[in-house]
Amino acid sequence: MPKKSAGLLMYRVRDGALEVLLVHPGGPFWVRKDAGAWFIPKGEVDPGEGDHAAALREFSEETGLTPSGPYLPLGTVRHKSGKIVVAWAFEGDCDPAALTSNKFSIEWPPHSGKRREFPEIDGAKFFIVKAAKHKMHPAEFEFVTRLEQIRSGKEVPTGAESAHRPTSI
Repeated sequence: MPKKSAGLLMYRVRDGALEVLLVHPGGPFWVRKDAGAWFIPKGEVDPGEGDHAAALREFSEETGLTPSGPYLPLGTVRHKSGKIVVAWAFEGDCDPAALTSNKFSIEWPPHSGKRREFPEIDGAKFFIVKAAKHKMHPAEFEFVTRLEQIRSGKEVPTGAESAHRPTSI
């Protein structure tokens, strides 16, 4: 069974332009990557945990913020690795430079026997849609496209029907 992650896409409108908050993964594997290496704040759904609950938890862990709805279901996308990501969008604002992330520990350098801690995200930034298209992981940019469609009053986009609306928040 493929891995499943859940996340939230925070958005705002500035000077009439839609902007989305994206995060850059921390750690040594992502340090020199930029184009295609920005994501929505998300993480794995724990066993027995609901998708929306996981999205709320992961957003808080990765940004230090407490999100608040209403939440717009954006459906699911599949990464090339097979991982499934389910997401919701919500309107909000923050200072990305002030965000704080949880940390993870790995053996680094590999086979050294030494463990190092890294922040789960090492950067966050609001991007206008055109810039987000170049910065985001391609599979996840579909969430931005769906958000634009929902905000323009268009029909629920393909794939969004697979997202489950939260029954309580």
